[in-house]
Parts: sequence; structure tokens; C-alpha cells
Amino acid sequence: MIVKYFELKKKIKDNKYFLLYGNNEGLIEETIDEIIKPILAKNIYHYEEAEILKNVENFEENLLNKSFFENEKLIIIKRISDKFFKIIEEIVSKNIDDLSIILVANSLDKRSKLRVFFEKEKNTTCVPFYEDNAQALGFLAQKFMRDKNINMSQQLINIIIERAKGDRINLKNELQKIESFSKSKKKISIEDILKITNLSENYEISDLIDNCLSKNKKKVIKIINENNFSNEDCMIIIRSFIIKAKKLLILSTTFETNQNVDLTISSAKPPIFWKEKEMTKQQIYKWKPKNVKKLIYLLSETELQIKKNINNSINLVTDFILLQSSSETNN
Repeated sequence: MIVKYFELKKKIKDNKYFLLYGNNEGLIEETIDEIIKPILAKNIYHYEEAEILKNVENFEENLLNKSFFENEKLIIIKRISDKFFKIIEEIVSKNIDDLSIILVANSLDKRSKLRVFFEKEKNTTCVPFYEDNAQALGFLAQKFMRDKNINMSQQLINIIIERAKGDRINLKNELQKIESFSKSKKKISIEDILKITNLSENYEISDLIDNCLSKNKKKVIKIINENNFSNEDCMIIIRSFIIKAKKLLILSTTFETNQNVDLTISSAKPPIFWKEKEMTKQQIYKWKPKNVKKLIYLLSETELQIKKNINNSINLVTDFILLQSSSETNN
């Protein structure tokens, strides 16, 4: 059945199989953490669809093996597509005791088998998550200011929303910065806002680097095509890439030793923010320490080339990123 996200809390106990889909990743994460987990979760297990599809039999055996999972288990599977349809259809038909499953997907077509199944079945719940508009984000920002007792004009709130590029996750990051800043300065000016909040382009740069390291070439191409990076941006991209690569080297080295990705991430210093954990896992799996070291060397070489030929920097950076996003690393 179809349920609106704000009605979900009342419906959770009616079903135990959920499909959450849409482009609003921030609201999906909020819904899982603040609404579903407090009611359903005691023992939580995270999967990626690709991880399960590599060994479907092993996954299904684990579901039925009572000794493998403790009671009242919640399984969250991300990046779901119609490839998972037959698997979840069989699981729902078995109605396994003490098992709840959340499937998380991006946009799903109306003809998607997965979406149609969750919309029509009585014991499944389908929740669409649409992108936030400026009004919704403004309401979130105003509530945050009231809760934290921060005095700020609507004009400044509008600037924050604009610089967060209308994204709920980005907005939360900026509001947290403002909260920290407000502890040392009571009156916040427009100059303060411009200094402590990120340029919206920086989100695209961070997204570009993360997807490159995750080998998501399609997303990398999309980001490059949708942005008009300048020569100055190219140096920021390379320097940001080097910083990110050095952090990844520490993580991949730790993972090579303990072979436990969750332990690697939970013990990272500084801590990895919750919204970055899944992306970081992908990067750890795809990069061995020796390959990260080689990447850092190539980044330094590219930085040197840019300094020597700034007018060709866009081509240099674009070629480098496209090559890294498509090449195999963990061989």
C-alpha cells in the first residue's frame, strides 16, 4: 500500500516490508533513523543490492538461519532496483518471523515491478519521497533557529537555503555550523553567513570526488556536464581530492588489517558523518592502499601540470577524473 512519509509512524506496525524511494535522500535517512528504527529496530543489518546479488543463496539462507540473526532484526538494503524484485517477492511470501526489511531506491518508474508490488500488496508499504521545495527547507531552518534560540532574519535564512543548494542534508550541515558559530557571537551578520557557509559549488566538488572514488562514472559525467567549473575551481578540486585520498589511504590501510569495514569506519578519526558512511564503504572496497598511494602521486603530478598550464586546467582535471572513475583499482 502507498503511504505518505508523514503518515508512516501510524502505519509501521501494520506491515514489516517497506520500500522508500525518491531523490530526497536526506528525508529518507531521517525517516529511517527517527521514525522506523525507534519502533522496529533492535538488531540492524545493512546491505547493498549489488552485494546480495553476488550471492543470493547465501543471503536467503542467512534470513532463515535463526542462529545467524538475533530476534527482532531489521535489514536495510540500499540502491535497490527491479533486479531485486523476485528476491523480495519470495521473502514477503514466506513472512519470516521477527524480520523487517527496508528497501531504499532512487527514482522508480511507475512501471517498476518493485514499485507496483509494494503499492498493491496489503502487507507491504511503499513511501515516495519527493524533493524538498524552498518553503519546506525554510520551515526546517526556522524551526532549527527557534529550537536553538538563534535570532536570524528571513533574509539570512533564504541565503542559507540558497547556498545549501536546496538540499536537506546540505542545509543541516550549514545549520550546525551556524549553531557552533552562534555560541561565540550573538548577532550573526550576512558577512558571517557568507564566510561560514559553503559555496554551493563546493557540494558539487565534494560529490564529484566521492563519485569518482566510488567508480560511479555515470554520476561523474552528469556532474561535469551540469557544472561550469572555472580554472580556479580546478585547483580546488585537485586539492580537495588529495585531502580525500589521504583520508582514504588511512581507512583502506586499516581495513586491509582488520577486514571489517564497519569497525574501520566507526574507529575513524575524525568521525565519519552518518550520511557519508555508505559512500565511504564503497570507496574502501574499491581501493587498496597501494592504489591509493599511486592515486595521490598522480594527483600531485596533475596539480603540478595545472600550475604550469592554468589555461588548460579544465581539460587536465576532467580527463584525470574520468580516467579514475572508469579504471579498475583493486586488482
